[in-house]
Amino acid sequence: MQNLMIEKTNSTPSIAFDALTGKLQIKGESFPENVAKFYSPVLDWIKSYLEEETKEIQIDFKITYFNSSTSKVFMTLFDLLDLYAMKGREITVNWICDEDNDIAIECGEEFKEDLSYLSFQIEVC
Repeated sequence: MQNLMIEKTNSTPSIAFDALTGKLQIKGESFPENVAKFYSPVLDWIKSYLEEETKEIQIDFKITYFNSSTSKVFMTLFDLLDLYAMKGREITVNWICDEDNDIAIECGEEFKEDLSYLSFQIEVC
């Protein structure tokens, strides 16, 4: 499977998904004009990866700001990951945020509350 690499822009995060290692990273700010268009290939890649690969997955979210539309996409992604974790896949999400970013910390806690099987860690730096 091919890696997925998307360069950061003023309104979108960088995305680095390494198919060989199972390490995925989303980093930056996310408030694209068309959230569905931006994240559709990301969700498609993850779905394909989950179906094709069996190795452990680690996703690091280092998001400094995101809008409500992005939040909905993230929850869709977390629900998908939670489903595969329920089926026995080892999946870890690291929600990494600055100690001064109360909103990001709070959002991470809200995401975590809605998940049953996914290992969701909040790292405050």
